[in-house]
Amino acid sequence: MGRKHKTTVTHLEMPAEPVHAKRPCPCPRGKCALLRAERPPIHFYRYLYDAIGRDYVWVNRKRLTDLELGAIIHDENVEIYVLYMNGVPAGFAELDFRFMPRAELSFLGLMPEFIGEGLGAFLLQEAIRIAWARHPQRLIVQTCTLDHPRALTMYQRAGFSVCGREEVELEEVD
Repeated sequence: MGRKHKTTVTHLEMPAEPVHAKRPCPCPRGKCALLRAERPPIHFYRYLYDAIGRDYVWVNRKRLTDLELGAIIHDENVEIYVLYMNGVPAGFAELDFRFMPRAELSFLGLMPEFIGEGLGAFLLQEAIRIAWARHPQRLIVQTCTLDHPRALTMYQRAGFSVCGREEVELEEVD
């Protein structure tokens, strides 16, 4: 049995497309590429999820079997985008369009060595732009007090507003 963590989950929504979503965000310095990972291998997805979420107690996807995880990430209405900097994975964003007209930014994060370089804001802006290109009625995301300390303010600056909070307990997966 893993350690338990109490956290406050904040639910956010964006009920209308922001003006900035209509144009691409300038690429960060260096060799930058944001590529859609079409049907990524399960092991690659698990690598990204663990490397990015390890410090923030991302556990939900770790509990899934390969079959369960594959059913989600290989669904035609789930899109995963990997941010590469100088040829290596720097982060990823996952968009879920399975419950349209509501779209969800399910996951967004950076590899630890790329935090603090402005890449999070770039990745978020691009994820928002991609999501609104599918014309949802609203875009949702959630964050919690175990996430990066600037996550909530970054979402709010991008145009999301708080629509709910709840207290939950997460258990780490070994």
